[in-house]
Amino acid sequence: MNVCKFSFAGQQLDALPSGALWWPARRLLCVSDLHLGKSERMARRRGATLPPYDSRETLDRLARDLEHTNAETVICLGDSFDDLEAARALPDAEGLRIATLQAGRQWIWIEGNHDPGPIEMGGSHLVEWQCGPLVFRHIAQDRPQGEISGHFHPKAQIRTKGRHISRPAFLLDRNRLILPAYGTYTGGLRSSDRALSDLLGADAMAILTGQQPQMIPMPR
Repeated sequence: MNVCKFSFAGQQLDALPSGALWWPARRLLCVSDLHLGKSERMARRRGATLPPYDSRETLDRLARDLEHTNAETVICLGDSFDDLEAARALPDAEGLRIATLQAGRQWIWIEGNHDPGPIEMGGSHLVEWQCGPLVFRHIAQDRPQGEISGHFHPKAQIRTKGRHISRPAFLLDRNRLILPAYGTYTGGLRSSDRALSDLLGADAMAILTGQQPQMIPMPR
């Protein structure tokens, strides 16, 4: 598997092609914004009808990353479910799949704005979690140090060979790291949007996901 290795808060981390973050020294895998059950929520609210395979595909991707890394700790960085009702409506087969992935691992659910409370699944349910110099939370806060967050579904656009390419992206500067959305049915916010450009310093970088993750200066 191709990865992009980088240093953040004195730690060596890997950006995986899928949008997951791997911390080898702690054998820790972090994913953000899975939005499991999004197709169910949209159908329930009479929105656009989407093929109901998003949760399965997202969990398949997570299973592959877990097989590759053999992670001992997994952090789901908030908005793991599209809402709390979607968590309760998750099909039994997918609930069993999650339980299978959790077996033998420390599993931490960070609360997000879509799923702001405990869900009826194994693991720990926390507002945020600190490990060494890194703190994991859903939404970036002011004056961070070693903060890893999600929420914004960042993406970066570059121009190559006469055309524009847009991909989900990790965004980072000296103090904060924002993960891309991991879920199948998730849109994205361009790094040039003020909500992101105002959060990150002038030295910020973007890591584009895909088969060959690539680090570039963050497009503004």
